[in-house]
Amino acid sequence: MSASTSNTRATALALVQALVAGTNKHFPNGSFTLLGTGYTTATLTQALTSLANAIAAVIAAHAGVKTAIADLAQVEGQVGPLLRAYKHYVLAAFVSDPQELSDFGLAPPKQRKPRTSEQNAAAAAKAKATRAARGTKSPKAKSAIKGDVTGVRIEPVTSPAPAAPAAPSAPAQTASNASSETSPK
Repeated sequence: MSASTSNTRATALALVQALVAGTNKHFPNGSFTLLGTGYTTATLTQALTSLANAIAAVIAAHAGVKTAIADLAQVEGQVGPLLRAYKHYVLAAFVSDPQELSDFGLAPPKQRKPRTSEQNAAAAAKAKATRAARGTKSPKAKSAIKGDVTGVRIEPVTSPAPAAPAAPSAPAQTASNASSETSPK
């Protein structure tokens, strides 16, 4: 009798308890052969009572877990901001000493890798094309649409390469020309 929610566990517990009570009331000295095994009223009710006790223990443990989770959420709500503030304080105090940060179980923050001008131009062209493609729609409809940029090829940079100044501006003009052609005048 496996159950996934407490309502079905409670229902199963009530059923087993009713079976025990009904068996004791209607078959006080009964003898049963179930699944090829002989049972008396006492042995049958003992087996059913052990199941009822196990179900009741699961229900009680589940209620205890719910209470513990609620208590944890309350304490995290109170202490969470303090924890974050202290973590920021420790990071600021020992940012230049990774060994001391490791004593607190923290790692130094990773330095942000600056984007190349080619990456910035490609991002700007893509953002402009996306805005043009989305038009005026609901936020949900807008999130499903992505703009296409032609003339810009985005590849991972493995070694620094000189950036051509004329290449990034051409797609931006193409995207703006395309948006001005589609908009009514």
